[in-house]
Amino acid sequence: MSLKGKTAIVTGGSNGMGKAMATRFATEGANVVITGRNEERLADTKKEITKEANADILTVQMDVRNREDVKQTIEETKKAYGSIDILVNNAAGNFICPAEELSPNGWKSVIDICLNGTWNCTQLVGQEMIEQKTGGVMLNMVATYAWTGQAAVVHSATAKGGILAMTRSLAIEWGKYGIRLNAIAPGVIENTGGSEILFSSEEAVQQVKEINPLGSVGQLDDIADAATFLVSDQSRYVNGDCMTVDGGQWIANNRFM
Repeated sequence: MSLKGKTAIVTGGSNGMGKAMATRFATEGANVVITGRNEERLADTKKEITKEANADILTVQMDVRNREDVKQTIEETKKAYGSIDILVNNAAGNFICPAEELSPNGWKSVIDICLNGTWNCTQLVGQEMIEQKTGGVMLNMVATYAWTGQAAVVHSATAKGGILAMTRSLAIEWGKYGIRLNAIAPGVIENTGGSEILFSSEEAVQQVKEINPLGSVGQLDDIADAATFLVSDQSRYVNGDCMTVDGGQWIANNRFM
């Protein structure tokens, strides 16, 4: 699944799943651009990836909610590498809150980061890919509650459901340009901000393990493996799909996902 010669932008690439995917892409030979709001964290992540993958990494401080930031990232990427082949929309925000207590600002914050931020990056990078006339691949991070629903995360579930619809709609519309769009719906993945928010106690994590058909929670490598396949030429005929990486948990019991 070589990505040699490809250029990939990974939003929210300084930690968790974004960092894992960026590292794997770099290992597979891609030029990788990682974005995030914390410049210091980006710099630290660049050092770590460079040490592990011996690859060329570009960092850009960016807020996905700001279209001018996204445009600047595109320009810096083109200046450094010439074109854009891969976009991973990984930047997200979430927190637990009963729907009746959710503030307007809390709703807006998650919708703006997840749904609007994904749209900003997708549309602007999509325009660039269309102009390049070389096609490309986009990968959006969703969640199984995009189709099952989930209590206490109505803001995130709504955003992820919208992202899934966006993914499938554009897979149809942009296929003629050679642009593929797919999604990944992770389960509980260790060492990620999402798992720390949703499963703050060891007892909660153990409950998840007990109801998971594989008896475990996921690892960052599980997401990196799936992502690398979906952005590589190995998946050239996969378009508009969502790969669930959760050990079968949502099928067994969607109480926790």
